[in-house]
Amino acid sequence: MKKADKERVVTELAERLRASETLLVADYRGLTMPQIDSLRTRLLESGARFTVVKNTLTRRAAEAAGADALLALLEGPSAIAFLEAEGDMVAAAKALADAARETRVLAIRGGVLEGRPMTAAEVESLATLPPLDVLRGQVLGAIIAPLTALLGLVTAPLQNLHGLIDARIEQLGGAGEGEASPEEAAAEGEASPDEAAPTAEATPSTEEPDPESAEPSPQPAADKTQEEQ
Repeated sequence: MKKADKERVVTELAERLRASETLLVADYRGLTMPQIDSLRTRLLESGARFTVVKNTLTRRAAEAAGADALLALLEGPSAIAFLEAEGDMVAAAKALADAARETRVLAIRGGVLEGRPMTAAEVESLATLPPLDVLRGQVLGAIIAPLTALLGLVTAPLQNLHGLIDARIEQLGGAGEGEASPEEAAAEGEASPDEAAPTAEATPSTEEPDPESAEPSPQPAADKTQEEQ
């Protein structure tokens, strides 16, 4: 390879390393070209680009990009899966783990997750996680569940208070149907002058007594004595 071509490869690898916060490294020795193409296609579906690299050039690119965590993984024939910004690292790890199990040739060395080195065992553990959309739903559910419980604790006393107020209003309404309120009783007890009942007065009788039914008044005792004399 010409020096200019090497410089171009180093520059391209350095740019990929800067753009990819997550990458996975595997030893591809023993894989056939159809197997490599099949694995590359599966990784593309998860948002990762699978590239066979030369260790000497990749070390220079890693040093230029500040990806020191990658240097320890560059031993023997190496292939790197560069995860894009919208890629699914869980799906990429699963694709590598499936290829290692199916071919029994591919060997996972490790990876780099946001600048932190990962061992081969950590990559395989990453492959056992649920898909990214399911994982996001589980995390969201874990966040929402305590908030829902807190909302129930806050609203329960208010609902109880509302029920007590409604019950008290119904109770007061039932009592008001049979008894007059103090204001209504006071209003009924005070009668206006115009509505007061007139006082009964004796009026002289205009009827004349019946002569036949009238009894003679007794005569004085003095008149009776004069008649006997």
